[in-house]
Amino acid sequence: MSNEKKLRVIPLGGLQEIGKNCTLVEYGNDMVMIDCGLTFPNEEMLGVDIVIPDFTYVEENKRKLGGIFVTHGHEDHIGAIPYFLKKIDTNVYCSKLTKGLLENKFKEHGLNPNKIKMVNVNNKVKVGELSLEFIRVSHSIPDSCAIAVKSPVGTILFTGDFKMDFTPIDGDPTDIQRIAELGKKGLLALFCDSTNVERPGYSISEKEVGDTFVRIFGQVTGRIIVATFASNLHRVQQIIYAAEKYNRKVALSGRSMMNNVKIASDLGYLKVKNNTLIEMKNIKNYADDEIVVLSTGTQGEPLSALTRMANSEHKQVHLNETDTVILSSSAIPGNEIAINNVINKLTKLGVNIIYSSLARVHASGHACQEEIKLMYQLTTPKFLIPAHGEARQLQTHEDIAVSMGMDKQNIHILENGDVLEFTKKSANLAGKIQAGNVLVDGSGIGDVGNIVLKDRKHLSEDGLMVVSITFDRNTQTLLAGPEIVSRGFVYVKENQDIIENAKEVVIRSFEKCQKEEIRAISQIKYQIREDLKSYLYNELGRDPMILPVISEVENNEIYKLSSY
Repeated sequence: MSNEKKLRVIPLGGLQEIGKNCTLVEYGNDMVMIDCGLTFPNEEMLGVDIVIPDFTYVEENKRKLGGIFVTHGHEDHIGAIPYFLKKIDTNVYCSKLTKGLLENKFKEHGLNPNKIKMVNVNNKVKVGELSLEFIRVSHSIPDSCAIAVKSPVGTILFTGDFKMDFTPIDGDPTDIQRIAELGKKGLLALFCDSTNVERPGYSISEKEVGDTFVRIFGQVTGRIIVATFASNLHRVQQIIYAAEKYNRKVALSGRSMMNNVKIASDLGYLKVKNNTLIEMKNIKNYADDEIVVLSTGTQGEPLSALTRMANSEHKQVHLNETDTVILSSSAIPGNEIAINNVINKLTKLGVNIIYSSLARVHASGHACQEEIKLMYQLTTPKFLIPAHGEARQLQTHEDIAVSMGMDKQNIHILENGDVLEFTKKSANLAGKIQAGNVLVDGSGIGDVGNIVLKDRKHLSEDGLMVVSITFDRNTQTLLAGPEIVSRGFVYVKENQDIIENAKEVVIRSFEKCQKEEIRAISQIKYQIREDLKSYLYNELGRDPMILPVISEVENNEIYKLSSY
């Protein structure tokens, strides 16, 4: 059978990792992208702002691309879209709220908002021989969807992020009936959320969290500060409901929180009474028992509103023992230390702290094991691809499917870049394309690579020593220096003996080069760097980055300036 008759699925992100969700579906000359998200840098990616997928393959095949289809408005599913559209022109198809969130991003990036096309649930969009349908699912943000991609080979269902919440606060539960209809017709493959696959049972309903807020708000007499994800709009609604029940005003702290609440309110996804929201600067005009501050900073981000409060650096909120702080979130892996630091600082301030291990103030937006099993039962797919998870989560997902009777050979644990090729009866790996991380640092996209990160790591761990000398180009005699500047290595005033000895090492290195008639600047730099590196390591056991700056002078004019 020719390649034209096969359906190809290629993940660019979201497999063997959390975040950066992005998958290509390709049939002949038709290609669509499901989600286009970002992730945040790990501790090794010093100075990096965000991480996005590598779009090289899409750039090479951009004539095929029929659009980006988005499951919901979280950053790990939409965050890379502005960066992608700066390279490749295409339309973005999504639900109403997601469109509103994207329009705000497009404005910040100077992109054309007309490229965003709103699609209602159960509506279909045709892209050549592919047909895509949006199906409602429950998650922690309104207007979340699964996406079914129908092709001549068969139908693939991408669950997106989902849970089986039968009492959602917006009244829009996962559309089990439509999902079951797809299963009854015969589903070729299921790409299923694995985020919570290690948790047994069911995720708790958002309504239970709302009940907890009502109970806590009824007991607390001082100010209440609630930190949650700005994109968790269902949680934001619950907090507003509880505040209004006890006649408290709500002040928003954090840019993303203010932006998201405004967008969701304007579009009708948040129900807020006219006099509930107040500006942060006006909280001083109310008694403590009349105030709720809704804040960002659940992950201990250094510049977030909650962290600034914990550090007593927030302009309007100065915490004390009469305040109650509620952390309404779970820790993203890798953020535990930062979160604990914030909790410890809040504890020292004497505030009353409530978090998920103490009360039900957080409900995950992702399916637990029994909900994933229900998704299998509804869809009975021929093939399963565990998605949205790290290696251990994908493997646990496979184990659950096998326990339910699925043939292990029909389960594919993929890596980003793998090409999974489907016929009506088979699914096989058919090679690999370029995929990985593109680092965004400020306005630079992809210009920070492994070498730059290695240098940054070296500087952060070992510091920098700059050595400058000037010599006569004709006579090869040293005219000035060595001058040594140390940053992050040793405190010069307290280590003058080390600095003076280092200068002697540089002089000997230079004289050695002249004796051996070494004239190339690069070789002189290498000799100085190696000799100085050996001396500093022997003396202090340290290995700073050494940056030689060498100037040649001819006829009293600088002839050449050379550095590392």
